[in-house]
Amino acid sequence: MKTVIKAGLSILCVWSGAAWSAPITFNTALPVHEGGYVLREQFMYMKIADDLTPAQRDMRVSGVMSVLGYGVTPDFALFGMLPWFDKRLDMTMGGQDLTRRKSGVGDLTLLGRYTAYQYDAPGRTLRIAPFLGVKAPTGEDSARDGFDRLPPQVQPGSGSWDVLGGAVLTYQTLDFQIDSQVSYKANREANGFRAGDVAELDGSLQYRLWPSSLGNGIPAFLYGVLEANLIHSARDDSGGIADPNSGGTTLFITPGLQYVTRKWIVEAGVQIPVVKNLNGTALKNNYVFTTGFRINF
Repeated sequence: MKTVIKAGLSILCVWSGAAWSAPITFNTALPVHEGGYVLREQFMYMKIADDLTPAQRDMRVSGVMSVLGYGVTPDFALFGMLPWFDKRLDMTMGGQDLTRRKSGVGDLTLLGRYTAYQYDAPGRTLRIAPFLGVKAPTGEDSARDGFDRLPPQVQPGSGSWDVLGGAVLTYQTLDFQIDSQVSYKANREANGFRAGDVAELDGSLQYRLWPSSLGNGIPAFLYGVLEANLIHSARDDSGGIADPNSGGTTLFITPGLQYVTRKWIVEAGVQIPVVKNLNGTALKNNYVFTTGFRINF
């Protein structure tokens, strides 16, 4: 689930009134133009079913991430992200097949990003931008079904006020773009449960595949994207006791494509876990499929 949230925070960027390539799974340092807006709708499907325990847990999450950004100044931008989830957990308990399911709006995240360093040269730019945000408990966190209260991972919301921050570096040229980000999310307790804090290191390369050379009158561009996300989650805490079957480290590799025009981007990518070093019997990701579009206005 942390990947889903995280995936929703790879927040668009536009500059000089035009759309350009950007990371699919995380943030970028390129600014939103002053007084302008950027809208992103990201659709994702996650399968988390790598379970060797007798419970045979199989979790599927579908989601829509809506992100709106506003350029306050040339250097400072504000973003708001609101997800909607459909979560389903199938499992076996006492020889009986159970399904726990819930749909609904998730937690709202508000984030500010400031360009602290900028270097421009003909055909290239380098930006470094720290960001800081807060996640508000707007999603339902006490839903129940015919069995009992739903487990935290099936609830649409967390019930907690959480803080996140980090910094992103972007180096952009006419042919390619490189982005790198470090981030940390500090989770707080709600309903006797506290999800483990999450530290993350991300990298992205976007390379122009078409056209092979630039010229006048080109209406759009096709970029190949390759990203890596190294995510470490601390153990969850329930009732003041650390859960030994939670937390750990996962490395995702994400190949993707972006079709870029002056005003909008269409993109798709698949996050594939290549390293899954989790604690105990923590449920492991199988893949995350993401597709969506971005529009600036």
